[in-house]
Amino acid sequence: MKKFGVLRYSALVVLFLYAFGIVQAQEPKPIINASLVGKVIDATTKEPIQGVTVQLEAVTHSVQTDNQGNFQFVTGQKLPFTLILSFLGYEKKRLVVNSSPAVIELTPASADLDEVVVVGYGTQKRRDLTGSVATLPDKLLKQPVSSLDQTLKGGISGVQVTQTSGQPGGGVSIRIRGGASIQGGNEPLYVIDGFPVYNQTESTGVGSGTPVNPLASISPTDIESIEVLKDAAATAIYGSRGANGVILVTTKKGRAGHVQLSYDGSFGAQNVLKQIDVLNAHDFAVLRNEALYDANPGLGAYQYRTKAEIDQLGDGTNWQKEAFQSGKVYNQQLSLSGGAEKIQYYLGANYFDQDGVIINTNFKRVGFRSNIDANPFDRLQVGANLSVNKTNAQIAPTGIVNALLIMPSTATVYEANGAYTLRNPFENIFANPIATLKETTNNSNGLRILGTSFAQYRILKGLQAKVLVGVDLNSKDDKYYLPSYIYEGAGTKGKASLGNFDGTSWLNENTLNYTGSIGQHNFNALLGFTQQESKNEIFNAGAENFVTDELLFNSLQSGSTIVRPSSDSYSWVLHSYLARINYNYANKYYVSASLRRDGSSRFGADNKWGNFPSVALSWRVANESFFKEIFPAVNDFKIRTSFGTTGNQEIGQYQSLSTLYSLNYLFGNNVVAGFAPQRIPNKNLGWESTLQYDGGFDISLFNNRLQFTADYYYKKTKDLLLNVEIPWTSGYATSLQNFGSVSNRGLELSLKSRNLQGRVSWNTDFNFSFNRNKVLTIGEGARSYISGNYIIKVGEPIGTFYGTVTDGILQLGEENNKGKFTGNATPKAGDRLYKDIDGDGQFTTANDRTIIGNAQPDFIFGLTNSISYKGFDLSFLIQGTVGNDLLNINRQNLEMFTGQQNASGDALMRWTPSNPSQLYPRAKLDPAPVFSNQFVESGSFVRLKSLHFGYNFPKEWLEGASIKSLNLYLTAQNLLTWTKYKGFDPEVTSGSNVQIGTDSGIYPAARSISAGISLTF
Repeated sequence: MKKFGVLRYSALVVLFLYAFGIVQAQEPKPIINASLVGKVIDATTKEPIQGVTVQLEAVTHSVQTDNQGNFQFVTGQKLPFTLILSFLGYEKKRLVVNSSPAVIELTPASADLDEVVVVGYGTQKRRDLTGSVATLPDKLLKQPVSSLDQTLKGGISGVQVTQTSGQPGGGVSIRIRGGASIQGGNEPLYVIDGFPVYNQTESTGVGSGTPVNPLASISPTDIESIEVLKDAAATAIYGSRGANGVILVTTKKGRAGHVQLSYDGSFGAQNVLKQIDVLNAHDFAVLRNEALYDANPGLGAYQYRTKAEIDQLGDGTNWQKEAFQSGKVYNQQLSLSGGAEKIQYYLGANYFDQDGVIINTNFKRVGFRSNIDANPFDRLQVGANLSVNKTNAQIAPTGIVNALLIMPSTATVYEANGAYTLRNPFENIFANPIATLKETTNNSNGLRILGTSFAQYRILKGLQAKVLVGVDLNSKDDKYYLPSYIYEGAGTKGKASLGNFDGTSWLNENTLNYTGSIGQHNFNALLGFTQQESKNEIFNAGAENFVTDELLFNSLQSGSTIVRPSSDSYSWVLHSYLARINYNYANKYYVSASLRRDGSSRFGADNKWGNFPSVALSWRVANESFFKEIFPAVNDFKIRTSFGTTGNQEIGQYQSLSTLYSLNYLFGNNVVAGFAPQRIPNKNLGWESTLQYDGGFDISLFNNRLQFTADYYYKKTKDLLLNVEIPWTSGYATSLQNFGSVSNRGLELSLKSRNLQGRVSWNTDFNFSFNRNKVLTIGEGARSYISGNYIIKVGEPIGTFYGTVTDGILQLGEENNKGKFTGNATPKAGDRLYKDIDGDGQFTTANDRTIIGNAQPDFIFGLTNSISYKGFDLSFLIQGTVGNDLLNINRQNLEMFTGQQNASGDALMRWTPSNPSQLYPRAKLDPAPVFSNQFVESGSFVRLKSLHFGYNFPKEWLEGASIKSLNLYLTAQNLLTWTKYKGFDPEVTSGSNVQIGTDSGIYPAARSISAGISLTF
């Protein structure tokens, strides 16, 4: 991929400055130099308010108050002036000013209840919501992260965000009110400026390692707000895609009268959170001698190295130190926004560059955004949102973290002649991880163009028609090369592969919306028809046996052995009808009902259409006259309840059809291509459907300074899509059918507190939630089935670990009595003992497994605090997960004590005749690995997730330079973590629906610290 050049960015800056100059030139100049000086204060505390927008009515000219609440106008109008004042957290005010100076008081708003919240296919005031809708705190949107989904960590109750890879551009797993699907998708639906996107990684079949997160192609710096729809009342309008929750993303827009050029740039460094304790060269050599002696005592105690040689070894090679580095993080954002009464615009360009904490891994993104809204006529509103982002990533190969841990410290990175040491020199064969990292080309390039445009026409008063069209173009080019001079490429004499993915998705939405009132009866109705189609194409090719490694993947024809190419194409279509009505009487009694009917190409011929209804009721008790008299300190109190059904269509394509796959047959001496049946058809294959109940309340107290929200929910997902065993006489082993059900129930609590207001401002956001997951049924008569180290069992939650239970270590003299509980044919002192679960008097791995833990947390929480004083501001997020277990595969590998690979530092406490340990077994050359509770650890943690400290320069200091605002700041991510987990990071999962909570050599998370500057002209 060509490097991002300086010339390209210089041209981009010139373009922005040129556009800025044009807009400035078009601003009307005042004719009369009349002036108005004023001050805005809080009506309750009488303290000045900074940042209030003060606008003259009927013109676009506006100013903002400084940190002392002062403002000044120079205008072509004459007194008296009609002013409009607005500021988040305060009621909007319109007043006539007859003289200057003027002191204006603003009244705190009703707990932000007048805030407009984005919901499905529209907006609502927060006070009118009947469903469970949460907004991500603004401070969390400013984190320097590579993808928007990472900003959700710890920010919203009921939303569990877990890292699947700490690699730059890596992905996360998100569960909203728990996961329910076993073989279908569990991730939420993202709706970005009206375009629905399911965040699914598509593989080209080329390369190795964790693919780049598709959402990393969208810059978080472009985002204005994120709303999360959680209950059926909020998500049923998305029908077959709403079962896992919906995340609404709104990008930044321009505002009338505010022409501003903004720059935000930061630079930082990141390091791995910790290193795993493993044996140094001296201790490893001792371990290997013991393992060899145990296998063949007749050869003596020093079969690997003599005592004198061991004493000279020292620490040897620290493979983690060789691989881990201090990675740099650059984040740059330039934007131009503004507009007049008829048109508003936002133009943004961004550049993000992050080096990984492992050498030769990185992620880069360069992008552009254009958002335009216009009102060319009184009845017509049009808009267009477009983002273009290009990404480039160098990805860590699969298994590299595990290789760094188990590579013996006595092995060297290089041989004496300067060539790479090819592999582990002992019986367990694996490659030199440093050579793999430095010499493997494992590159992924992406280009994503996502855009929507709409036209909205007011037919009659209150009646509007809207047409929206959108497109999501997503392409990926993967390039892979293994050179012949490292172990993995030596056998093929060099291996090159190229892969390409092209995805095209288009959307059309047509809606009618009516808003009206008759007396105290207020209502809003929505009708619509939508259609979306997606088509993906994949191609890859490769070659081996190259004469030279110099050309990498750029000359496949130079390889004398051609790797069989492959290609694929698949598509899906979704047609939908939707309707919703919201009604309230006197702003006290609310009813909302919605219905969506979806038709999906993914399901069987007899089950392609599904209906997804919901109904919600709420009572705004605080508006009752009796309530205000009894509870004057309560500013708002609302009780809510909702019922509804949503669906899950994320099962892949063509699962209901009988399909064929290609393979080669050998006829005589000729190889011919043919086809064979792959799947049995199922014309009744249908949706996974989720019935959800939600009950909750919202309350605001003490002049709206304290806001509390509580929700209890119960979700039952039925008709799970499972591969069910069928008779072999059919010619197939399994068939995908609708069987089984899973439930999730839980409690969510959210608290917002304005602790202090005035010169010192202190706000707190706290969220707490727990979820209880349970498998209800899994088919006709079945009670459980095993999936690797997990069990899916009726009555137990998904993510239940299934393995053996350790029972100490076999000691000298116990061989005849307890040896049968080691699982070994010839037990020896120092072997690990296991419990006899089935009570048959002996231990076998197959029969003596039981439930040994679960990856589901007891509860999760997040605490955000924002404090400001004069020009200083401080904010931090503390998040935590309590009660979940993790399967530490790295630890299982490191506690083999074979001498064929490195071992955990705990090996120093292993059993020997002189150290009769009851926890760690003896060194043994060839043990049979047994999965047990020894490797299931507590995954609970509390983390200082983010920290931000900044200083806003006083406006009077900046006036001479025509700068509106200047902010210097420091930010930190993953600064401190409190946990008992022995792995790199407790915030980890495999991303699998069933095998959640598995840490199998996942790229470790990083701690980062950045410094930045934010400028607005």
